[in-house]
Amino acid sequence: MRVKTGVLIVVLGLSVLLAPLVAEAQLERQIPRIGALCPTVCSGPLYETFLRGLQELGYVDGQNIVMEWRAAEGRYGRLAELASELVQRGVDLIVAPSQPAIRAAKQATTTIPIVMVDVGDPVRAGFVSSLARPGGNITGVTVLAIELTQKLLELLTAAVPGMTRVAVLGTPAALQYHGSALENAVRSLRLELQPLPVQVPAEFGRAFDTARSEGAGAVLVLPLHTFAAHQRQLAELALESRLPAIFWQKSCAELGGLIAYGASLSYMGQRVAALTGKILRGARPDDLPVERAMQFELVINLQTAQALGLTIPPLVLFQADEVIR
Repeated sequence: MRVKTGVLIVVLGLSVLLAPLVAEAQLERQIPRIGALCPTVCSGPLYETFLRGLQELGYVDGQNIVMEWRAAEGRYGRLAELASELVQRGVDLIVAPSQPAIRAAKQATTTIPIVMVDVGDPVRAGFVSSLARPGGNITGVTVLAIELTQKLLELLTAAVPGMTRVAVLGTPAALQYHGSALENAVRSLRLELQPLPVQVPAEFGRAFDTARSEGAGAVLVLPLHTFAAHQRQLAELALESRLPAIFWQKSCAELGGLIAYGASLSYMGQRVAALTGKILRGARPDDLPVERAMQFELVINLQTAQALGLTIPPLVLFQADEVIR
């Protein structure tokens, strides 16, 4: 009888000691885990406004949500491994900026909701069935690349009056993808198109040399995420080649590019937070239409214009959201 009583006391004692640990483990399982699959680094305006947007919705990292950050640091081959890690960690949702990250997340799971960001054409890429009815486990915010590229060409011709020949830098696949839209745009703008196909960053220098030697008046750098990690190099090569260049991210102009025009990353972060909040509250990704970016930024670097001996027309400067002097 005494033995049984002793065992009972030990069991009760262990129960009292373990109760807080069990409760903590149960609470941790109840707290949503959000994975972020970053192609380069998990920092910058997109991620800052994403976290701020979540806080405005009542979700604070370390309190009632847990963020799982995974950064490929420009090594896109690691994205599949990192996506699998997030799935193994039991995340409730994955935020995937850029087409390579979205594809890696999609291959890693067909059930965990994925909120994609900044992809050129999610329907053509096979991520969703349509913008209005995504289907599957993916929704998000998109910038339609074809429309963006046409706008980039229009701004470039307005900023560089008298230009007749424009070089377009991109991978062979991207040049083919944008081919018909580029041809239509240069025809309406009365320009001559000079494709500059590159496979790897080591070919950037040769491409700019070709553009200059063959008489290009300016360069359009296609909006490609594989170029994002090399913005400074591209901006410096354009300046060394004495060629006005237009890019698609604000940071490109801040690093010395002449012009940048693209979707506001702060706006994109806010919309991703809103979609994430809806999913955390029970919405299904296939019931949330893919949103199109509605806020864009035009940034002009007048220091670069001066170095190139270029005068930007007042009308173009008037349209700029930011002028770097």
